[in-house]
Order: sequence, then C-alpha cells, then structure tokens
Amino acid sequence: MIDRILDGAKTVAVVGLSDKPNRPSHVVAHYLRERGYRVIPVNPTIREALGEKAYGSLTEIPGGVDLVDVFRKSDQVPAIAEEAIRIGAKYFWMQEGVVNEHARKSLAEAGIPVVMDLCVKKELAKRGR
Repeated sequence: MIDRILDGAKTVAVVGLSDKPNRPSHVVAHYLRERGYRVIPVNPTIREALGEKAYGSLTEIPGGVDLVDVFRKSDQVPAIAEEAIRIGAKYFWMQEGVVNEHARKSLAEAGIPVVMDLCVKKELAKRGR
C-alpha cells in the first residue's frame, strides 16, 4: 500500500508544516518537493513555507489534494481526518509518533488508505527515491 500511495500522490498537503528549516515537518516537506511532489503547507500560524502560501485548514485549499501528511499531536488527528474526508483526499499519512485508531477507522470507512506512525521521507529513501 505504501508504494501505491507514494506513486499515486502528486499533491501533498502537509498539516503542521513549519516555516522553520530545522523542524522535521520542514525537512520532510523539502524532501518531498525535491522529489517532484507539490507541497501545500497547512498551518494557521504561518503565511508561507517553502515559497508556498500556507492555508489554515485542509478545507481552505483550492483544488484537490492527493495525500494529507500529518505532523500534529495524535489527539488532533480525528478533526484533520474529517477534513480530509470532506475534501476527498486520496490518501492519509500520520508521521512517526502520530497514531490515532479512531481517525484510521473513519478514514478506512470512507475508503481512504491510511499509514500510521511512519515517516514518508524515510519510506521514500528506503525505496531509493
């Protein structure tokens, strides 16, 4: 399933993306951009990151999103999952340390494949990308 997500996603909304270059979310988003993904920052506390306009929520993003990549606390994930379902995201990814079974179940019921507690950057690197 991870290969299907990595191959099928072109537009990635990074929820919790920081504008600080030393933060894990920024490092991962930069890596994704270098590999040809379009990265959309989702963080209500910043105006932009990586030269892209930041949005306060998934529902504010114009156009479609393939993958929602989450850098938030586990207890915040259900609300993000509901937004992902609402906007018709194709895939949902919870970064290392982010686990929420309730959100996983809701997303699965909506037909959205979910990855939990893994780093998308590490998974790409494992595959030589």
